Amino acid sequence: MAKVARRYVCQACGGVSHRWQGQCGDCAEWNTLSEEAAPTASVFAAKHDLRRGGRAVTLVGLDAEIPVPPRLATGIAELDRTLGGGLVAGSATLIGGDPGVGKSTLLIQAAARLALAGRGVTYISGEEAADQVRLRARRLGLDKAPVQLASATSVRDILATLAGGPTPALLVIDSIQTMHSDAIEGAPGTVSQVRASAQELIRYAKESGAALMLVGHVTKDGAIAGPRVLEHMVDTVLSFEGERSHQYRVLRAIKNRFGGTDEIGVFAMGQEGLGEVSNPSALFLTQRDEGVAGAVVFPAIEGTRPLLVEIQALTVRLASGATPRRAVVGWDSGRLAMILAVLEARCGLSFSTAEVYLNVAGGYRVTDPAADVAVAAALVSALAERPVPADAVAFGEVALSGELRPVAHAGLRLKEAAKLGFERALLPHSAAAAEPSPLAASRFASLGALVDHLLGR
Repeated sequence: MAKVARRYVCQACGGVSHRWQGQCGDCAEWNTLSEEAAPTASVFAAKHDLRRGGRAVTLVGLDAEIPVPPRLATGIAELDRTLGGGLVAGSATLIGGDPGVGKSTLLIQAAARLALAGRGVTYISGEEAADQVRLRARRLGLDKAPVQLASATSVRDILATLAGGPTPALLVIDSIQTMHSDAIEGAPGTVSQVRASAQELIRYAKESGAALMLVGHVTKDGAIAGPRVLEHMVDTVLSFEGERSHQYRVLRAIKNRFGGTDEIGVFAMGQEGLGEVSNPSALFLTQRDEGVAGAVVFPAIEGTRPLLVEIQALTVRLASGATPRRAVVGWDSGRLAMILAVLEARCGLSFSTAEVYLNVAGGYRVTDPAADVAVAAALVSALAERPVPADAVAFGEVALSGELRPVAHAGLRLKEAAKLGFERALLPHSAAAAEPSPLAASRFASLGALVDHLLGR
């Protein structure tokens, strides 16, 4: 009997090695190599001509009519916004997030609302027993929803069950890392098992027209666990973000073949599950009647939604010779170092003997480069102990030369700030200059001019 060839596959990146080693040679992760059976050699010899025996495919032009895919509204407006208007029949959606953030809660709420609306819904849990899922639904007040529920991990059994009944409008798999295909070797959660299980479930969704939602685990770095090809296989990738200590949760679209990316939905965790937040800006703003040194409001843009958040800075002077500390929560630490360097080199301010602490209120994480001006204003305000007016917002990008550069959607940012009662704006000189501003706009060409304005020079 021929000896079965073995190989070692990295569970972090999918890299293949012919011998076991402690560290993966591709991604440098430790203790991630798992032994698997090597695939058999192809039965096709080199003499086979692949140009013969194939089936001709239909070619169409770029100007062909494009049918708009019908949307299936889940009844949760924030989820539908993130998906681009709702679920698409035959689509595959992958949702990832930290343990306990509320992925299963969100999906059971969406499944229950669709089922109550008369849609067929099947919920397959590979991590919990059916009774545990029923208990969660009872706590949420959704135990009367006609959701078809099962606890299973075998992809073959799941597909056989689905083939024996009507096609559901929504199929939820919680989670893909627990699924197992007996067609290949390997334990559930390995690269080969995740890839094969997802491929079979996505094939079922495409052939039957069911909307498939897969729950995915994440690594310690926040990336979805398993092979990277999993994110390429699905149509939509959603990231559910939030901290257990904070009330809010943010559902972010990272990839969407049927809608825009970077759209977000905001939820608040309560006694009855996840509730929608219709005005997210009010959630991330600190209620204050007068200015506080080091606090500046920044109008961020997430997809097509403006969102006002508060940037908070604190500086503490140290004794001579002490090493100052830099602590950042909710923003890029490298970006903070750059802003501090520009303030010192271009504006004559000294932070070398001061500890700097920067925080985004509410636990929100800002990735918008337009936050540079708001961060710089908060740092100058904290260093000089001069509050920025409480009715002012600030945004813009800072260049290494000290120039303030315009950013996208300036008009949308200003309109959102005006709607929430703000009256002033600190922004780059050329930002939305051609449009009438709903706020009293103070425009600056350089960071030095903004610093002079904040310090009253």
